[in-house]
Amino acid sequence: MRFSEIIGQEEVKERLRKSVAENKVAHTQLFLGAEGSGALPLAIAFAQYINCKNKQNGDSCGTCPSCIKYQSYVHPDLHFIFPTVTSEGIKEPKSDLYQDIWRENIIEQNGYVSQDSWNKKLGVSGNKQGIIYSRDASDIIKTLNVKSYEAEYKVVIIYLAEKLHLSASNKLLKTLEEPPEKSLIIMVSERYELIIPTVRSRAQLLKIPPLKDRDIRDALVSKDILPAGDDALPNIVALAHGNWNKALQLAANIEEEQYNFKTFRDWTRLCFKPGNFTGLITFSKELARLPKNRQKNLLVFGMQVLHNSMLVNAALKDKIRTLKDESDYIEKFAPFINDSNRDDFYRLLNDAVYHLERNVNANIMFIELSIQMVILLNRGKKALKQ
Repeated sequence: MRFSEIIGQEEVKERLRKSVAENKVAHTQLFLGAEGSGALPLAIAFAQYINCKNKQNGDSCGTCPSCIKYQSYVHPDLHFIFPTVTSEGIKEPKSDLYQDIWRENIIEQNGYVSQDSWNKKLGVSGNKQGIIYSRDASDIIKTLNVKSYEAEYKVVIIYLAEKLHLSASNKLLKTLEEPPEKSLIIMVSERYELIIPTVRSRAQLLKIPPLKDRDIRDALVSKDILPAGDDALPNIVALAHGNWNKALQLAANIEEEQYNFKTFRDWTRLCFKPGNFTGLITFSKELARLPKNRQKNLLVFGMQVLHNSMLVNAALKDKIRTLKDESDYIEKFAPFINDSNRDDFYRLLNDAVYHLERNVNANIMFIELSIQMVILLNRGKKALKQ
């Protein structure tokens, strides 16, 4: 992966280039950035740049033997450590056993791996949490104490360093403080506070900020994900909050986002109309015919509307990032969500999600839900007049 393939982060790239030019590369570094900011791609690109035989224009060449192997993530002196879980066939998991599917995941995600994408690749379900075990720490120590095969630097990239088990962290302390000569350890993390202080103190910290809106917008257009004139583009950029993974998800699901907004808006408008129970019940029956996943998504969207309404009421409208039409709707809807009904309204929608997951009769549930929404919105109206 080359610097040119990474979205934005020009200031960070320049800092990394400067450290190489001035021969001030810290041998243990911590790349700290939220999901979708590009922390992992930057770590890979930095390692490729350091070992490139023909650097040009502030980037790796992409064509020398080292770069070609780095581009496929198969360089013998590039090693990845990441969270793993026990499975039916593997009772003592470690990163070395999952290298093939790890490479597949990096390629599929174009470097922008997320915890969700990796968990899905691992087949993680339920409450299982990936861990970086003491066995991984032993492999890191062993790897770094062997002479590199062909590169100037032997590189170990630890993805989600906050998942290091305490025993693994303690085992690595000496290696992190004094790695063997011509070796580079890059820890990539989203949660600085979850890394134990003795590990944090041994690494040079590089903070990677969320992506700038213009960089996300330019990337969506240049990668032919959305055309420059698409009406949804500004909304997606705003909703992404500097997270490239979120931007991709929104671009793929913008139609569903718009559907949820229009449906919830129409639903609440019917609830406001006095005496229009025939139309409300008909609408509720239509909701009951939706697939279960769409019903749940609609209810979750409704809870987000409540949350955004509370922000509007607290004079924090600038904290809301939504579709333009949705923002206008929330501003008008927010006054009716107040101390008289706020908690009950949220609980009503949350309980509905719970019951859907337990195969409740959707027809009865949505009719009852609509009636309760009428009651709560009327309560909110009366509170406004007092």
